[in-house]
Amino acid sequence: MKISRGRFVRTDIWREGEYLDLWSVPHFLSGIMTALGLYLLNFRGISAFVIAFLIFVVYEMFEVIAKIEETRMNRALDVVVGMVSFAPAFFLSAGFSQTQLWFTFSAVTILDGTLSYFGWLASKKASVLEENVRREFELERAKMKERRDRFRERFRLQKSRMRKRWYERKRKDATFSPK
Repeated sequence: MKISRGRFVRTDIWREGEYLDLWSVPHFLSGIMTALGLYLLNFRGISAFVIAFLIFVVYEMFEVIAKIEETRMNRALDVVVGMVSFAPAFFLSAGFSQTQLWFTFSAVTILDGTLSYFGWLASKKASVLEENVRREFELERAKMKERRDRFRERFRLQKSRMRKRWYERKRKDATFSPK
């Protein structure tokens, strides 16, 4: 975690990238999983592609609602990555048996879920760390503000005393000046 331009920036490997990031791997696996799932559910042709596209777009909309901060380009590329992995997986599904498809679907689903879970844990950890750092930063900021205000008050009082002494000396010099 670091501070850049007044904002906290995550530095772990699961941070959101501008274009592609480690989260692109689960999106890639989700494309394969969706292709195998739709093929196993007997969706064929353009309807499978439309359903897959809508699933990926709705998921990105969910991320917006969940306040997951990503750039627009990253969101768009998440959909593209899902569709890029969906197309070949869907077309290649015809060459495999039902058993192979179910096995592959299960393996990809478990891998995708595992990666997503560890990414979520890292994000949660980073969120807690950010909250702690932000809280500590605000406390230190409040302390610094309090010190500044005390310093300004002492400076103002000292300036006032010095001005008072100067006037007293000036008055004293004016009343006792030799003629």
